[in-house]
Amino acid sequence: MSDVTRILERVRQGDSEAAGELLPLVYDELRQLAAARMAHEQPGQTLQPTALVHEAWLRLGGHQQARWQNRAHFFAAAAEAMRRILIDRARKRQRRASSGLATPEELHESRIQLCVPEAELLALHEVLDQLAKVDTDAERLVKLRYFVGMSMAEAAEALGMSLRQGERLWTFAKAWLRDAIRRDR
Repeated sequence: MSDVTRILERVRQGDSEAAGELLPLVYDELRQLAAARMAHEQPGQTLQPTALVHEAWLRLGGHQQARWQNRAHFFAAAAEAMRRILIDRARKRQRRASSGLATPEELHESRIQLCVPEAELLALHEVLDQLAKVDTDAERLVKLRYFVGMSMAEAAEALGMSLRQGERLWTFAKAWLRDAIRRDR
């Protein structure tokens, strides 16, 4: 049982001190995942991993945490929160660009580049809900890999499956998403 799962269990049992222990432990993991995710993107948009983690934490309820069942449940919720943040950001940038109000963002040295084209991000967002109807594990795996930036081993572990099962599911999910995006265009 991971430290996160143990702390989440203590939170569920009403241990008020456990909630205070959760933030530093989860924050560091989320920050590392966000930084790793953004480091592999192409040049383009800017978004600081710390800002993404803070926004996700707030969307997850901040210090008043929901009743997370375990580490996998928590990180699945975090992946969904990060996904929604990135989608909202992409939509906002597209609206600004199409309205003619787009102005360059000031680039601070502390920011790390996130370079997923808005069209790709929005296309993925639109078909991800369709994938959930076909295979919820595949949809959760995509969220953990794409939006949280987990490695295959980390995502498979978070979902309680073997690495080989995760790799097969990842292959299926990528092919299914590729076909769905092509059909929607």
